[in-house]
Amino acid sequence: MTRIAFIGLGNMGAGMAANQAKAGREVLAFDLSSAAVDKAVAAGCRPASTVAEAVAGADAVITMLPAGPHVRSVYGEQVLSAAPTSALLIDCSTIDIDSARAVGEQAKAGGFRFADAPVSGGIMAAEAGTLAFMVGCETADYPAFEEILQPMARAIFHAGAPGAGQAAKICNNMLLGISMIGVCEAFALAEKLGLDPERFFEIGSKSSGQCWSLTTYCPWPGPVETAPSNRNYDGGFLSALMLKDLKLAQEAAARAGASTPMGAQAEALYALFDGLGYGQKDFSAMLQMFRGRLDDLKA
Repeated sequence: MTRIAFIGLGNMGAGMAANQAKAGREVLAFDLSSAAVDKAVAAGCRPASTVAEAVAGADAVITMLPAGPHVRSVYGEQVLSAAPTSALLIDCSTIDIDSARAVGEQAKAGGFRFADAPVSGGIMAAEAGTLAFMVGCETADYPAFEEILQPMARAIFHAGAPGAGQAAKICNNMLLGISMIGVCEAFALAEKLGLDPERFFEIGSKSSGQCWSLTTYCPWPGPVETAPSNRNYDGGFLSALMLKDLKLAQEAAARAGASTPMGAQAEALYALFDGLGYGQKDFSAMLQMFRGRLDDLKA
């Protein structure tokens, strides 16, 4: 039986670990939150009291952590000293490219195979096992990483060398943040012009304005049953996390000397939205700010 050490059982990691267990793998789960570990145990995982206990004897180590410093610390101070060098190391966190490359180099120096494999899809996809993974690793190692990720995925892409997974994720989420703002603005304008929003959805989803933010994740309640807009924007992909990703994109753009004015504006808008106290709402809730209906989010 494949043995998986899963470190980090937050909103995303909990569902991901559960899907590894559903696939018949032995999952040793660790998190600083005992409640998160209890939830993982209820989903079929085994509890681990420390990172070292989780990774000992593991065939693969999967981490889902908040930010670059956490990833550097967990790998540098705990995983690399306790896991067998035969274990595949997979970091699914969304972090800065420099941290991903630094941890990858440290792992390689220790004789490990490492991949940065951030995800796209949000909490619902994590629970359903339908995430998209963007994998940065050595080409020869990719098939082994792909096999480990399969129970959690609907799509897995080899983005390129170590660090390329984070680059792909940053670019993808910058595009997503920008496109959602455009869709929200369009719905707000349609309403002001007296156009029925559901009729606009029908037209826009079959016209040149069609995009994922409109047809799959519609910010206006009603047209897409599974969208967070039908749950008062609870769950889904938190606005605070979108802001985090947009900040990473702007930091990467500054280091690379890339011009990303729309990305910068998207970051500023989500920073405003988060500063107003709505960071825990889904990122499509931005619509209510453009409509002047922020109070509706408190209902």
